Amino acid sequence: MHKSLLSLLILLLLIPATVSAGITVIAFCPDPYLPNDPDEFIVLSGQGALDGWTIRDNQATLSFPPGRRIDGDLVIARQAEAYKLTHGTYPDFEWEESTPAVPNVIRNGQFILANAADEITLHYHDELRFAITWPQDLRSREGQVHRIIDGEWNPRPFMIGQSDFSPLRVEGVSATLFVSPDSAYEVFEEAILSADHTILMSVYEFTHPGIADLIQDAHNRGVNVRILLEGGPVGGVSPDQTNLLSGLNRTGIPVDMMGSPGGERSRYRFLHTKYLIIDGESVIITSENFKESGIPFAGFEGNRGWGVWIHDRRFADYFTMVYADDALGRDITPIIPVATINDPERDRLTPRTSRYAPIIIHEATVMPVISPDTSHLVPAMITEATTSVEIQQAYIRNWTRNDPNPWLDEAVAAAHRGVHVRILLDASWFNIVGDNDNDEMVAFINAYAQRTDIPLEARLIDARRAGITKIHTKGVIIDGRAVLVSSINWNENSPMNNREAGVIIEHPEAAAYYLRVFNEDWKSGYQSREPTLIEGDWIKPAIAASMLIFFAGIIIGRRFLR
Repeated sequence: MHKSLLSLLILLLLIPATVSAGITVIAFCPDPYLPNDPDEFIVLSGQGALDGWTIRDNQATLSFPPGRRIDGDLVIARQAEAYKLTHGTYPDFEWEESTPAVPNVIRNGQFILANAADEITLHYHDELRFAITWPQDLRSREGQVHRIIDGEWNPRPFMIGQSDFSPLRVEGVSATLFVSPDSAYEVFEEAILSADHTILMSVYEFTHPGIADLIQDAHNRGVNVRILLEGGPVGGVSPDQTNLLSGLNRTGIPVDMMGSPGGERSRYRFLHTKYLIIDGESVIITSENFKESGIPFAGFEGNRGWGVWIHDRRFADYFTMVYADDALGRDITPIIPVATINDPERDRLTPRTSRYAPIIIHEATVMPVISPDTSHLVPAMITEATTSVEIQQAYIRNWTRNDPNPWLDEAVAAAHRGVHVRILLDASWFNIVGDNDNDEMVAFINAYAQRTDIPLEARLIDARRAGITKIHTKGVIIDGRAVLVSSINWNENSPMNNREAGVIIEHPEAAAYYLRVFNEDWKSGYQSREPTLIEGDWIKPAIAASMLIFFAGIIIGRRFLR
């Protein structure tokens, strides 16, 4: 009995130390946007007493008032008022007094996180428990919150104000599948006409007069319409878009822009989404901007794009949360309507016979894909492939510093496992005019496949032969069972820095529908010229030294966000 009591006392003495030992730094931001960085901060996580714990940098020490505890995450900011200005809430502590509403930590010395080079160390009494140093351990970047997730620092660049939505898996879903140019407009028309209460629109570009008329009619019959667009698209906002949105706004439809040239810093490099939420019950997601080339009127040519109308309130609730988060940021500004409204210039499209009508599927499983939050689901789905992968993209680019594209790497790895991989890319002049564009990428991929004897093939599409104007799809089909429909381009910016939207649909009929379209387009594909890179230089194009200077401001920009 005495022995048991002694053991219990020893255990009780050890519990606080064991719990406190789990306290660590999980996030920090040394270079926020406010001048002189008064809103910089550090986040601790753990449970237990904070007595004996200190945070240090190269010049000073922070410690906690006696008796304070941590239970979960704890935010310590340089100035609480500045932190609230940036984030909308107060931190738990501040180290430079700015308000009596937030308690101070005990500061010894001048504690300021230097932007270019500094360190954060965490000590329990004199024992080092955590250390991070930059630029040795990570690259500091203005506006970036450095976070550790599953033991890895910065698995995605997380900028101030960005969302952090978790993956969602929804079963038992019905959906309408469609493609551009064949059947996109009729689905948009049906969806907008079906709206009784609300329409929420989030899109990169909007110049479609037909969709504008449908939106206006919905507003006139009492539907609450809200529109959110990118405020600084590549090449600027077109006069057609300004005129069209001004006309809608003058009738009482709220039109907001995320970011603008010279305005508030945007949370995302671009708002590049293309979706509509109807009555909080369904969501249309497509690869196409709301333009006549992307959603052509019935019977006319246009881009090849994939789209889906998801009929499920659970899925719509998720996208409504995404929309609400995007629409309420400090980088959101209402449109300033122009004084004169001109009729938008109509795209010159060629009539064509539609081949692919919409179809409805039931009992599907769907997962929203939101960049940058959950874009990792795309390479993950390729990793799971066992028999086939079909990829249809406007383009594929290497990442910064000519790092290989990890999404393409997953496709190559699948081929090494024996999975048959086909990649179809656009061959419009703006995607092959440079020295390191789609034609070179296709050649490199095929040369590598031949050299390594793996079941991998890439083609460019002859758009005219396929009866389309260009490939604008951002889609993947896996094993004839799952498909990605999205706005996500295969460069670094799109999955890591943009706000993008897509959906993974698990259903054999969905995969079969888009696979039929892919196979038809594949027949119009061809392989490009042989690669000119040296042996072993796997898909690492050098920086193009001589783009067409006259078109530099137009061509280069538009190639990356079409």
